[in-house]
Amino acid sequence: MQQTKNLIIILCIGFLLFCGCATTSKVSRIDVEEQIDLSGGWNDTDSQLVSTQMIKDALSRAWIDEFVSSKAQKPRVIVGTVKNRSHEHINTQTFVKDLERELINSGKVIFVASREERQEIREEKIDQMMHASVQTRKQLGEEWGADFILQGQINTILDEAGNKKLKYYQVELELVNILTNEKVWIGQKKIKKLVQKPKTRF
Repeated sequence: MQQTKNLIIILCIGFLLFCGCATTSKVSRIDVEEQIDLSGGWNDTDSQLVSTQMIKDALSRAWIDEFVSSKAQKPRVIVGTVKNRSHEHINTQTFVKDLERELINSGKVIFVASREERQEIREEKIDQMMHASVQTRKQLGEEWGADFILQGQINTILDEAGNKKLKYYQVELELVNILTNEKVWIGQKKIKKLVQKPKTRF
């Protein structure tokens, strides 16, 4: 009798485990433009909104008109390092790409490839010097240097009490004249998020 009960229990546990393993996650496709906050952490919406607003502000300031007036050409800009000094993991490369997109699409500046991208292009030029025809190969040493570099950081402040958590993000960006090291623009964007966890019920 006891053996029968044990067998039934084992079969029930096996059935439950099988059902648990057999279930699949439900996946729904949604619009990429839809704003969704699950954890309250930094996400794609924050990256897009901050990059759009900060680049718009940077390109509306006096430095760009002064440069165009004195040089009679658009400034060449590169995005440098954006440091993550927050309390959470943030893929700053996606934010950098959002900044690059906004700069290029503005039509107000000439955008220069990043350090990593330039290195790959230089390797391609070296390969062309060895294998491409004289008429089509691209020479080394003919690159256009950037006039300005955009650098920055992302900081956070956390405040938590009970089931409530306040997340404060502060993004700092600076545009620096590479020749003179002068800071021609400093931008700041703040984001506050209140995350309220459900109360535990017993």
